[in-house]
Amino acid sequence: MFKVIQRSVGPASLSLLTFRVYAAPKKDSPHKSYMKIDELSLYSVPEGQSKYVEEPRTQLEENISELRHRCEPYTNLCQEIYSHTKPKVEHFVQWGVDNYNYLQNAPPGFYPRLGVIGFAGFVGLLFARGSKIKKLVYPPFFMGLGASVYYPQQAITIAQITGEKLYDWGLRGYIVVEDLWKQHFQKPGNVKSSPGNK
Repeated sequence: MFKVIQRSVGPASLSLLTFRVYAAPKKDSPHKSYMKIDELSLYSVPEGQSKYVEEPRTQLEENISELRHRCEPYTNLCQEIYSHTKPKVEHFVQWGVDNYNYLQNAPPGFYPRLGVIGFAGFVGLLFARGSKIKKLVYPPFFMGLGASVYYPQQAITIAQITGEKLYDWGLRGYIVVEDLWKQHFQKPGNVKSSPGNK
């Protein structure tokens, strides 16, 4: 289309020199008419308006859609249960890995102590013959005694916490029994009216 003519002063390899470029049309090319921007195909707007037509559903698609709608509450429930139990399972797995690593690198004397504590539980099971309540109470009691010999600091801490909880449970039980006693065995003439009762 256009012929480029270059005129420069000095060698072209020098980057600091300036040169001029002239563009001129070829003399033998025919004169073409210029197109407007609106006439370019890139900017043309399609004349017809397109309309989305949904294809009719087949019987298979209808059945699958109905099955999905019926299963949706159950899948939501399963996802909810999964998201609720996943942290607990991960915590339990981490606890198991930590205990496994501890048992692999156990401190010296750990396994003999564990044997004595286990044997104490077995002795408690032997003493608890005949009664189901004794079978529930004696083995943990004997194991606790065996563990307190080797781990007195932890035994004192556990005993204090357990004592506080037992006292709290006993106090709650006492309050419940006292309320029940007042409700069932109080005479009707001795009932005092409270501001809330009319």
